[in-house]
Amino acid sequence: MDFGLSDEQKQIREEVRRFAENEIEPVAKEYDVEEKYPHEIMDKAAEMGLLGAHIPLDYGGAGYSNLESAIITEELFAVDPGIGLCITSAAFGADAIMEFGTDDQKERFLTPVAEGEAIMGAAISEPDTGSDVSSVSTSAEKDGDEWVINGNKMWITNGSVGDYYVVLCQTDPDADGRYNGFSQIVVESDRDGFESEKITGKLGIRASDTAELILDDVRVPEDNLIGTRGMGFLQQMQFFDETRTAVAAQGVGIAKGASEAALDYAQEREQFDRPISEFQAIQHKLAEMHTQTEAARNLTYKAAWNVDQGEDITKLASMAKEFASQVAVDVADEAVQIHGGAGYVNDFPVERFYRDAKITQIYEGTTEIQKNIIARELLGKGF
Repeated sequence: MDFGLSDEQKQIREEVRRFAENEIEPVAKEYDVEEKYPHEIMDKAAEMGLLGAHIPLDYGGAGYSNLESAIITEELFAVDPGIGLCITSAAFGADAIMEFGTDDQKERFLTPVAEGEAIMGAAISEPDTGSDVSSVSTSAEKDGDEWVINGNKMWITNGSVGDYYVVLCQTDPDADGRYNGFSQIVVESDRDGFESEKITGKLGIRASDTAELILDDVRVPEDNLIGTRGMGFLQQMQFFDETRTAVAAQGVGIAKGASEAALDYAQEREQFDRPISEFQAIQHKLAEMHTQTEAARNLTYKAAWNVDQGEDITKLASMAKEFASQVAVDVADEAVQIHGGAGYVNDFPVERFYRDAKITQIYEGTTEIQKNIIARELLGKGF
C-alpha cells in the first residue's frame, strides 16, 4: 500500500528496507541474545542519514516529515524492532530543542546527533512516576549561573550510551497549577554526579539500551534550559502526537514483519503432504493478519500526515497508537501460532517479534491511557 506516496517517499522505503535486510537482519539475533548496543550499525545508519532523520537540514539532518519518518520506522521494525529502535531513537528528545531551543542549543545538540557523533535521549519517567508525568519529582535549583539537579529517572532509552538528555525537572515547586513549575534542561552524561545503570533482562527490544539515571548534585550551565522556565510540562505535551504516531509506526512495522514471515513459512512448511497455506484455518489467519496490518498502516499514515499539516490530532494519534500496538501484539501472536513449535524458539524471527511487540502497548502512554485520551477528546473534556 502506498497511501499516495511520492516517488521520493517510495524510494526512501526501498532504500531503508534494503539497508535493514543487508545490515541488520544478519546480526539481529546476535544483538538480541547478547543485549548489546549496535554501535557499528549506528555508524552505517548515520551515513545514510537515518539518525535524527527529522532534524532540519540546517543542522545536519535529512529534514524528513513525520510521514517519511513513519515509513522509515515501519521498514526498520519490520526487520528488527530492537535495532530499529536504536536508530529511530538516536535523536529522542530533539523535538524539544527543535521547537523551543536557541540557535546555539540546536547547533550544540542536534548537529552531532544527525552526523552520528552523539546519541541523545529524553529523561521523563521516574521510579514512582510513569503515566502521571505531572508527578515528576526530579528537582533543578538555580545556584548562580548554574542549575543543580537531583533525582532519578527510570526506563530511559539510550540511558547508558547517550551523550546528553533532555531532562524534565521541577524548577518551581510552589508554582500555581498542577502542570506549572516544570522545565526541560539538557544534561550531559559526562557531568560530575551523573550515573547510569543499564537495565537488562527485558522481555524485548533487547538491542536498545535502557537504563536508570541517577543525578546527584549535577551542575549544568543555565543556558542548558530549553525555552521558558516553568513551561516544560506543557512543552512536553506538545510532542506526544508525534511520538505516539511514531510508536504506531513501530507497531505497523512489527505486524508487517511478523505477517510476512508467517506467509513465507506457511507456504514452505508441509503437513499431511501439502503446504499448510492450503488449509483454510491458516488462510483465515493470514487474511486477518494482513488486513489488520493494512488498517493499522492507514490509520498511522493518516495521523503522521495530519501532524505534518500542523493539525491538532491528539485523538487520532492516540487512536493510531492504541490500535497499531494491539495489531502488533495480535499479529505477532498469530505468527508464532502458524510456526507452531518452531515459533517458540529463536530460530525464526517471529519469536523476537512476539516479545518485541508488547512494549508498544506500554511506552509513550499505555493502552489504557490512550483510551482515556480518546474518550476525553470524544466527550470534549479539556486537558
